[in-house]
Amino acid sequence: MKTVLITGCSSGFGLETAHHFLNQGWAVTATMRKPDHTLLPASDHLKIVELDITDPNGVSRVVQEAGSINALVNNAGVGWLNPFEGTSEDNVRRIFETNVFGTLAVTRAVLPQMRAEKAGVIVNVTSSVTLKPLPLASVYTASKTAVNAFTECLALELEPFGVRAHLVLPGQAPTTRFGQNAMALMAQAKDTPDDYAAFVAQVMGANRNTQGKKYTYAKDVTEAIWQAVIDPDSPMRIPAGKDSVALCA
Repeated sequence: MKTVLITGCSSGFGLETAHHFLNQGWAVTATMRKPDHTLLPASDHLKIVELDITDPNGVSRVVQEAGSINALVNNAGVGWLNPFEGTSEDNVRRIFETNVFGTLAVTRAVLPQMRAEKAGVIVNVTSSVTLKPLPLASVYTASKTAVNAFTECLALELEPFGVRAHLVLPGQAPTTRFGQNAMALMAQAKDTPDDYAAFVAQVMGANRNTQGKKYTYAKDVTEAIWQAVIDPDSPMRIPAGKDSVALCA
């Protein structure tokens, strides 16, 4: 039985992906910062474990306990919407610690076994904002663009060992908790100069106008991740969702 390790499984893309791999007969290690055993059906092939990907000791422990890992899905991340000038240094570092350094830490932990076994797939979930820049997302976009560049280079480094690395780029997903959390964090930010208020209101108003818009849903991202894992001929970059696919057309 093959094993997948998925980070950020408490909601949205990660939770849907964990469900899918379980249904396909995989053993799943689903990580969450605050484990909730009611989110997924009880199974002998499921481990729900606590993990903060910014904790190196926790990362090492979880990877060791997972055993032989055939696929890694780096899905955990933190969203952020706010003008750069209103984003404190602490928040910039927090976003990069999770989205970039956390992703690198989990990847580093699984590579020795994949390289030794000359097999394995790493899927890093980033964002379509790296394809089309959006206002208020400068820091978030910078963090995801860093992961894109990392993955593209990593794919070349791992090719001689039979290990694949892929990017999945979801579009805007208004139904997930990820975007809601990002907006909540923006509301809590106290460092934004008042001069930005009118512009922020304009941008947020445009985002709330959903008429005629194409969106991404969790199943779109799950399908893209599944394609990356099971199809050795899948492209290195895979858009997920109608809006992301449109950007790549």
